[in-house]
Amino acid sequence: MKHKLLYTLGPIVLIMVAFATSPAQVLQQPLQVAPAPMAVPTAPGPYYAPPSWDLQLPAYDRFIILSDWGNAAVLDKETGLVWEGSPSTTAVSWANASSRCLTLAVSNRKGWRLPTIQELASLVDMSVPSSLKLPAGHPFSKVQSSYYWSATTYARNTSDAWFVHFFDGLVGSVGKARFLFVWCVRGGQGVDPQ
Repeated sequence: MKHKLLYTLGPIVLIMVAFATSPAQVLQQPLQVAPAPMAVPTAPGPYYAPPSWDLQLPAYDRFIILSDWGNAAVLDKETGLVWEGSPSTTAVSWANASSRCLTLAVSNRKGWRLPTIQELASLVDMSVPSSLKLPAGHPFSKVQSSYYWSATTYARNTSDAWFVHFFDGLVGSVGKARFLFVWCVRGGQGVDPQ
């Protein structure tokens, strides 16, 4: 019985060894070089981007400027969210920030909202050495190197809400009566109960 098994498995092992790549062959293959940074594409729809929160895409592959939206909105392929291409440059209270997003129309479309703290923080890239912690080569304009509201209320004190500071990537909370900037988003899960 043992000999039959050996005679049966022997040829299979030999075939596997014959097709295996030797270490010398692997070293002879050319090295793969990362592509040079490219411009963020502008594309007509339709856009199908299932969220890929497990990926870290470079800006030229992560973001798509949506031409169907008059180039005023940007799809983030990592999260599947659509962001304003140019957020508001006026700081407002949290209640007014929420109202601004709810009444916003981009390319004649409503359905905008304040992002959750996780969604807003997903735009932060701590590896960027500049004072605007967005991914290098991002397509956004007029983003302030400052504080932006999230829709997420601070659980320990409901008169506070979470924010992201795009100067240094800080995530924290502050009173809802303070004046911070607003960056509206579309899609995703919406407000979380934190």
